[in-house]
Amino acid sequence: MPVSVDPTTVDESRNQSAPANAHTDPGARTSGHTPAEQTETEALRPHAEDAFAAELAALAAQDDRPRPARWKLSPWAVATYLLGGTLPDGTVITPKYVGPRRIVEVAVTTLATDRALLLLGVPGTAKTWVSEHLAAAVSGDSTLLVQGTAGTPEEAIRYGWNYAQLLAHGPSRDALVPSPVMRAMAEGMTARVEELTRIPADVQDTLITILSEKTLPIPELGQEVQAVRGFNLIATANDRDRGVNDLSSALRRRFNTVVLPLPESADAEVDIVSRRVDQIGRSLDLPAVPDGIDEIRRVVTVFRELRDGVTADGRTKLKSPSGTLSTAEAISVVTNGLALATHFGDGVLRASDVAAGILGAVVRDPAADRVIWQEYLEAVVRERDGWTDFYRACREVSA
Repeated sequence: MPVSVDPTTVDESRNQSAPANAHTDPGARTSGHTPAEQTETEALRPHAEDAFAAELAALAAQDDRPRPARWKLSPWAVATYLLGGTLPDGTVITPKYVGPRRIVEVAVTTLATDRALLLLGVPGTAKTWVSEHLAAAVSGDSTLLVQGTAGTPEEAIRYGWNYAQLLAHGPSRDALVPSPVMRAMAEGMTARVEELTRIPADVQDTLITILSEKTLPIPELGQEVQAVRGFNLIATANDRDRGVNDLSSALRRRFNTVVLPLPESADAEVDIVSRRVDQIGRSLDLPAVPDGIDEIRRVVTVFRELRDGVTADGRTKLKSPSGTLSTAEAISVVTNGLALATHFGDGVLRASDVAAGILGAVVRDPAADRVIWQEYLEAVVRERDGWTDFYRACREVSA
């Protein structure tokens, strides 16, 4: 009969071959730097708990509401961290997610129960972003991550072995390499599984026992790791991955599914793109976003119209290209355009800076998508007041 393993004995430091995304002291992620030094000097994209450490600390200091076991913040504070707000002492919490409040509240509440959370949506709806910030706010650590791919092995979810130790001494705790999920179970933290439906079905089902029994057996040692209070799991999946590796009904029942929608309005999407480009731009020493807000609005308008298959005024039906034209892609187009304007222009975002990026996002199928794009340029963009410069820039790169 398996014996229960003391969770504190799952010590990743015993094995030097532990995965790079293992839960370690953030200061150890780079050579000799503390987390603050790393964020300021080296990290191109700091983890959420590092980038927003001041906001998390301010919330924790003023959070007097009940907190679930091992949570850094109360559910109310976690929702405030994601949605933004102003604390009683005047501290401004910037919004990390722009969308319906109830979606965030349901997601946070799910993590406070014994059910895992599945964030579902089309590509570019901020599933990974929300997942990371939820883990940062709940556990103070968003790095217990399994990245799902077609080649993700079972060991990435359960555990692996240090083969030097295994060959020398046989199966033992010293030879065990705990996965991020095992660490989260042992420490009562939040684990993340990205792109769950990209993982082979037999590997997905490894999660069934973990999520239902809150136990991870280690049959080689006749032991098991039992999840301690505070453990939960967030998974993300794309709607467009249906049919790739669909979740079994047994696994799907273990999740509470929250669908993240596309932004409801153009103004909301412009706000999202502006905020993210501004954050990315600061890390790349690019100029402020407000200098190019008109171009951001035009990029968002083009993406929304082609995505929806109709112009903003509802008068003209359009063909939609094969790409997703997501908010994330709009952020990428604007960021690249801002870099062009900075390094090869006068620093002001113009139509010529975003035209090539839009073409690359729209025309994924060189045959069909190019025709759709040309029709859109001639029928919509050419006739739109104030868009002459945009039309010429797009025509130039499309020639």
